[in-house]
Amino acid sequence: IGAQFSGLFVAREMRKDFNVTVVDAKEFMEFTPGILRAFVKPAHLESLVFLLEPVLTKRFRVRFVLGEVKRLDAEGADVKLLAGGPGGGVQRLAFDYCVVCSGCNFGPFHKFGESVWSPTVLEDARLQSAWGGLDERYLEGRKQHILREHEEIRALNARQGRVLCNGAGLIGVEWVTELKYFFRDLDITIIDFLPRCLAPLPESCSAYCSKYMQEQGIKEHYCVKYSPNNQMFWDQIAMPERADREYTCTGVKACNYFMPAETLSDRGPGGGRWILINERLQVVLKPTSSQDLGDVWASGRIFAVGDCNYGCIGAPPWIMPPVPKVCYPAEEQAYHACKNVRLLDRQLHPVDGAPPVGDLKNTWWPWGAGISAVTLGCKDGCFVIGADDSKGSGMTVCRGRFAHFQKRVIERTKMSEMQDRCFGKMIWHFVHRMPVNLWGKGPWLP
Repeated sequence: IGAQFSGLFVAREMRKDFNVTVVDAKEFMEFTPGILRAFVKPAHLESLVFLLEPVLTKRFRVRFVLGEVKRLDAEGADVKLLAGGPGGGVQRLAFDYCVVCSGCNFGPFHKFGESVWSPTVLEDARLQSAWGGLDERYLEGRKQHILREHEEIRALNARQGRVLCNGAGLIGVEWVTELKYFFRDLDITIIDFLPRCLAPLPESCSAYCSKYMQEQGIKEHYCVKYSPNNQMFWDQIAMPERADREYTCTGVKACNYFMPAETLSDRGPGGGRWILINERLQVVLKPTSSQDLGDVWASGRIFAVGDCNYGCIGAPPWIMPPVPKVCYPAEEQAYHACKNVRLLDRQLHPVDGAPPVGDLKNTWWPWGAGISAVTLGCKDGCFVIGADDSKGSGMTVCRGRFAHFQKRVIERTKMSEMQDRCFGKMIWHFVHRMPVNLWGKGPWLP
């Protein structure tokens, strides 16, 4: 369920051994880590998207169903087909094993997590969307939304408008620097509740990015609570006349509306409702007061990987601490889930004379979750490695043009790999199959 980073990884990994069906509520794949550039330079969008059906059916040779999963249970999924129209077209898809890769949204204060950073594709969310006239389930609708946003920014720049960015994390810092690079006349302010920008990253990275923003004329205010209805807030950040445009870059929100309530968390970012998992990435039920982890759901045949799951396992002090909701850990968990699906299948369907099947393998906090590439406009950036779940950890290994170049290389090679092309696969095949774990919390020799 889901055809973005982890969903495409599962399809590519399992296609040789299983009859794979991929379900997604939109017709295209979008490279989310690079989407900010498309809003300031719309031509860049062409290098960030591709249609799913030709890639999945012709190159992956798996089945693709364009539709929204409305309900998932132990035996199958009810899918509202996009081609079925508003009145019907629900198809029941049965399975032996299911991997949920449905991701998350980026609007923590919106009921459905709506934001400009990701398309609004779910049926109920579209009914209450701020841009409901655009059907972002289709690539053309997404293009129109990005072009509309770009034109509004151009008009704002023409009149030297004021922009407020709430959130100085990775998305917030990259967004304001992109805006300032392409639209020099904007008056931009960035705020955060924490004492510095990019708080989870090393202080050296934060200081470098803060210095860059100051040099570009971007105003910074930290230890400030966002309170747009209070005039004292606007006076505090030196914007007494308020902003002409505001952007929220502060967090994530779950979109697991098809999952049974007993498999979803009560807590977590954006109000909870994240899929609960065990160490083998199987979906579990809510734990009782006497349990650290709930019982396995659906006989352990349903797995949840990447941004859709709770991100951590158990309660503090964690069995596994929270994993960042970014693409690399999602793919790493997808790889672990694929290995466990194979093991589980051999357990449930033993072959006479075959060697004994071992237990399912535990996942771990992946070393790639400690890698962060921050771009600052078109010619600068920071690259961090070796971070873990503690704030300020990791090392800033490079800055400047080379760091920016690294992120562009990642973007191009990942897009190549996800379209099942040789160049990208040659690079990324081995990244998830490293013979040793250099960082993270996994075994030294996995």
